[in-house]
This record gives sequence, structure tokens and C-alpha cells, in this order.
Amino acid sequence: MLILGFLLGLAVGIGFWLWQQFQLNNYLAQILQPLTVPSCRVVLLIPNLRHKIKLVKQQRQQLHQVLQTQKDLLEFAPLGYLQVDEENQLLWCNDQAQKMLYLQRWQPGQVRLLLELVRSYELDQLIEQTRNCQQPQAKQWEFHPSCEDAAAISEVKSLMLRGTSLPLPKGQVGVFIENQQPLLDLTKARELALSDLAHELRTPLTSIRLIVETLQERVKSPLDRWVGRLLQEVDRLINLVQCWLELTQLEANPTIQLNWNLVEVRSLIASAWETLEPLAQRQQIQIAYSGVENFWINADESRLYQVFLNLLDNSIKYSPPSTTIEVEAIIVPGNENLNEPVLEINIIDSGTGFSEADLPHVFERFYRGDRSRSRVTIKDNLSSSVIIGSGLGLAIVRQIVLAHGGSIKAMNHPKTGGAWLQVQLPNVVANSQSQDYS
Repeated sequence: MLILGFLLGLAVGIGFWLWQQFQLNNYLAQILQPLTVPSCRVVLLIPNLRHKIKLVKQQRQQLHQVLQTQKDLLEFAPLGYLQVDEENQLLWCNDQAQKMLYLQRWQPGQVRLLLELVRSYELDQLIEQTRNCQQPQAKQWEFHPSCEDAAAISEVKSLMLRGTSLPLPKGQVGVFIENQQPLLDLTKARELALSDLAHELRTPLTSIRLIVETLQERVKSPLDRWVGRLLQEVDRLINLVQCWLELTQLEANPTIQLNWNLVEVRSLIASAWETLEPLAQRQQIQIAYSGVENFWINADESRLYQVFLNLLDNSIKYSPPSTTIEVEAIIVPGNENLNEPVLEINIIDSGTGFSEADLPHVFERFYRGDRSRSRVTIKDNLSSSVIIGSGLGLAIVRQIVLAHGGSIKAMNHPKTGGAWLQVQLPNVVANSQSQDYS
């Protein structure tokens, strides 16, 4: 009886085990059904599988080498580079970026919020703007490094930085940073040297002019024409030096040079034209004014007179004979961009206009544009000569307009094809009804 019970229990146990194996085989068969192949083919697939695994390992090594090469290039690049994740945490930066941004607290492998390491809200805004727009962005700003050591604050200098950012996958952003401070320092040193040179040139040029004037009285015809030519060139040099000194002073501190008063602009334009009228009469050039009358603005009268004198002089130089220079003055009302009305003055000639390549640079100092806009003159019996401006006139005009809080823009007029200079000045005090007359 005992043996019979043992055998019965063993049979039940074996039956239960066989049932579990059957269920397990059915489950495995369902899972492995897509991979089921004859046993003979399995033997053939093993070498191919090993070959594929080897190729994958080689590709992985190659990609790792390429990644390391790119990392080495960024490490030794003359520009700074940093990369942040979608939460603006610094992932990696090269040595140049560490030096520019004073990232002594950051160690490779650390992941920390960029704003904690670099107190530059301009850089943070550049990164956010790049991530939002998903397009490369550029920004220039003055970076004031933070320093934990109070004793070293006086030794840490501000830097002018330029950042160029680009969006990366998974919300990451890469930023190239260029230190423009050496170039800025070099430019200031060059301008200071030229300013000092201009100061030194004034005295000998004045002496040369006095000598030439003395010679002019003693030299007889026909040799006196050469003395007159020499006197013109000396005056041109003196004017060039004076313009350079004036432009340097305006750029250094424009507001100190202004004496604010109420100025009636229409009369000021008429006064500037009267000064240039003898030059205009030689080419039978007329002026046609249209716009508001009796309008006043708060400005520096002598500086504003200089603006109109220069702009009208350029229009006369580059206008064909027997043409008309149009001067239009209008009041532009305030809008969402302009808090108050501004006076807009348009000066339009009928010359050749500006070339498309010159338009972005016409207000730069010493910029020489298309020589077709040069003025050809004939003096006495001398051969015709090309007189080109100093390249500083429009640069001075721009600085004076900016000092008044205004703006100036150069264009080509669609009707006349000539140059179109548009000046906008704020601080309008009063005006009356508009009139048209020539």
C-alpha cells in the first residue's frame, strides 16, 4: 500500500512536470517562430553573424576616432566653443572658452547650469533665441567677468565678445565665441595715433599755406597758376585734417559738442543753400523745396547747418548741369516705434546715384565709392581733373545726426535715379501748414 501510494505520487509529479514542459515549449515556439530556421542553416549563419559584429565594432572605432578628432580640433581652435543641453547645462567647452569666460570652477565631465558658471545674461539670451528659432544667431556684447577673489577684481578687465550659435539635436546648442577686445584695442590705438598725427600736422600745414600765399603774390603769369594749384592742395590737406579731428571728437563724446537751442530748420536749409549758390550757378542747378514751414526743433544750430551744407554740397557735386535738387520736409507722427513725432528731410538729386555695393558703406570714414560719382572740373587752362572728397563728410554728418538722437539713410530715388539722403530728427517743437514752391 505504501509502495502503491509512492508510485501514484511519482506519476502525478511526472505528469505535472511534463505538462509544464509542454506549456514552456509552446510559449518558446510562439516567441521564436519568426527566427525559426533549419538547424543546417544555423551553422551557416554563425560565421556571417561574427563578421557583422566585427564590422560594427570597426565602425564604432572609426566613429570614435572621428569624434575625438573633431573634439581635438575644437580644443585647439583659436575660437572659444561651448555646448549646452536642453536645460542650458554646460556639457563641454574648450580651453579658449574657459579662458574668455573665466570658467575656473568648471571641470571636464561636470554638468552644471551655464548661468551659475558664467554670469552673462546676453549669452543666455543668445542660446534661448537660437533654441526657439532653430536657426543660427549672432550677438555682440561687453562681458564683465565675475570674480570670487575680491583682491583680483581690479585686475579683471571687461571683454568685447561676439557669439555665433547654432542649434543641435535634442535641444542642445553650440556657441562659438570670439574675443574682439584685441581688435577693439588696436582700433582705438590706431585712431589715437592718427588723431595725434592730425594735431601735429595742423601747424606745419598752416605755415606752408602762408608761404604759398607769399609766393602767389610774387610769381607772375603764367607760372602763378601752379602756385594757385598748390594752394588748393594745401587747403584740401588742411580741410582733411580738420575733418578728421572733428570726427574723432564727435565719436569720443558727441553730446558735449552740442549747444541746444530752438532752430527754425527751413531758414537753416535756405542759409546753407545761399552759401553754396555760387557753386550751383556754375552748373545752373536749382533747388526745389516742399514741405512744412515755420517748424522748429531743439538742436545745435551750427552742427545742423554743417549737416545741410555737406549734404547739399554733395548733391551739387554729383548733379548733372541744369537739373534740380529736391528738398522735402515732412513731420512723421509717432507710432509704436516712435514715441514722439520726428522731422524727416529728404534730399534728392538727379545724378548717377549710389551703386548697390556702395550703399552699405557710404557713411564709413575714408570710404571711396564708385568713381563714376566723382566730380570732373576744369580750372583755368589746366587739364580736367577728378576731385574726390576726403571720405569723411558723410561720416561727420552721420555722427552729428546720431548725436541729436536722429538717423540718416542713403538710398537711390526710384524716379530720378539719383542719390536720396533721408534724415530724421526728433525734438520737434512746432510746425505750420505745408507749402510747395521752388
